[in-house]
Amino acid sequence: MLAETICSAVSAAGLGIAAITAYRKRFLTATRIAAYSLVPVGLVMTGVVAWVSGIVFKPSVWIGFGLLAVAWLLFMTTRAVERRGGTTRKERKAARAASQDSAVAPGASSPSLTSGNPVPDARPQGAAKKKPAESGDDFSDIEAILKKHGI
Repeated sequence: MLAETICSAVSAAGLGIAAITAYRKRFLTATRIAAYSLVPVGLVMTGVVAWVSGIVFKPSVWIGFGLLAVAWLLFMTTRAVERRGGTTRKERKAARAASQDSAVAPGASSPSLTSGNPVPDARPQGAAKKKPAESGDDFSDIEAILKKHGI
């Protein structure tokens, strides 16, 4: 009952201010003030004020808000721990892909599906010597990335 009275008084005061503003020939501002001042009465008439005041003064509602806050805090804590030291899905996927790729030797060719004579390697001998150096460069890139992240 008190909340409804306060809302009605606020609306009446707002409409008074809107009337004074309109008297000063500032009609756009007066219309805007009148619109804002009608909102509290509309909330009272729809029952929103009674609903909100019922929520605010119930201890069980505040316990529910507390439980929601604890749940949110737990979610954020686990996210922070996961970002700080835990492995992410991307890291696990990359590790899985790396373990599958390491099963094949770096210089090995893919198996031939034809039953005839194998096609000789068209690369010159110098290219074969560069292959191990390139794989070493790959590892140096990985080492640089790990050093960058402090691992």
